[in-house]
Amino acid sequence: QVQLVESGGGLVQPGGSLRLSCVSSASMFSFNAVGWYRQAPGKERELVARIIDGGSTTYGDSVKGRFTISRNFGKNTIDLQMNNVKPEDTAIYYCYADQLLGGKYDYWGQGTQVTVVS
Repeated sequence: QVQLVESGGGLVQPGGSLRLSCVSSASMFSFNAVGWYRQAPGKERELVARIIDGGSTTYGDSVKGRFTISRNFGKNTIDLQMNNVKPEDTAIYYCYADQLLGGKYDYWGQGTQVTVVS
């Protein structure tokens, strides 16, 4: 069973920066896609950023140009650099990864809270 553990959440002021990190118990080479999703109170979970196996990245419209996703194969981590944060970025952020092993297997972290407040 793959485990994903997030860290780096907390309080940040508008315009500030925060870096989230997710460490995987499995090798980064074993995943088809990795990424970050978020869920704000009363809203559905939405894509923040994702990297697929070939290295192609996808970002949610609301974070384009502000957030950057990266992965480290040596440390088995998935990082999210958040710059110029806004109050609407307040949410629980979840790390995600999937594997294709005869079927599709999805894995989620437990989530880390990010709160943007003046």
